[in-house]
Amino acid sequence: MIRPAALDAFLATGPAVLVEIVGARGSTPREVGAFMLVSDAVTLGTIGGGQLEFMAIDQARQLLKRSAAAATMDVPLGPEIGQCCGGRVDVALTPVDAGTAESLRARAAAKAEARPHVYLFGAGHVGKALAAALSLLPLRPIVVETRKTELAGLPESVERRLVALPEAIIRDAPPGSAYVVLTHDHALDFLIAREALARADACYVGMIGSRTKRARFESWYRQECRSEGGGEGDVRTALARLVSPIGGTRVPDKRPEIIAALTAAELLRHIGPEASPAGPVPASREAAGTAP
Repeated sequence: MIRPAALDAFLATGPAVLVEIVGARGSTPREVGAFMLVSDAVTLGTIGGGQLEFMAIDQARQLLKRSAAAATMDVPLGPEIGQCCGGRVDVALTPVDAGTAESLRARAAAKAEARPHVYLFGAGHVGKALAAALSLLPLRPIVVETRKTELAGLPESVERRLVALPEAIIRDAPPGSAYVVLTHDHALDFLIAREALARADACYVGMIGSRTKRARFESWYRQECRSEGGGEGDVRTALARLVSPIGGTRVPDKRPEIIAALTAAELLRHIGPEASPAGPVPASREAAGTAP
């Protein structure tokens, strides 16, 4: 995903060519609509790399040298060009004029606005590592903290919320948001996780910790729901949606960066652009380390 700020910076450097996949048949490295920008010295974005991209960049720079009009390429992704995808792509090359630039800005803004919200409750070691990992992905990470000092050192593109009652943020979150709970306080974790599970439209609710912590949360959650007249069926349904420990248990490495990488991949399985066509893996299976 090309972010609006990066797009503006690139377009300000001078003439460029828009290289876009407009047709794709069979196995291809990228889908229709994938695009990149090419200037005489640098590029922004990708149409899949490899020989296909190399050829497209060369063709785009030839257009720039000749100040030529738009061109097209019909490329078989086989032995002829040294790739083995086996499909075929149609590529459009369009010199960027004022109208094209505005269209690209509108596309980038729409993509940025449509990014799924991922709320990270807590900016400790794992929270910071996860925020950094998510800042590179087509997601909108929002770090929520009660401690002002912990908000320092986050990537510039990550939003920050300093609040007294972090669980209240969940009530105003847009549908389809993800919630990752990793504060410094287990009691606070429980309150936030319970609020997140109350959002039936949440695409992901995860909580850091051990299996023991999950068991304690489940016991507490059942007692709280029972005291409010909640049925056991509803409790089981809610708890099945809780991913804890986050990142699964297949990789027994507790370094913050490793937990962050595993959790980022887990989030993408639920909400990201590469989400499995079969849908999210049930949280109960991921937590047990038995995801397929």
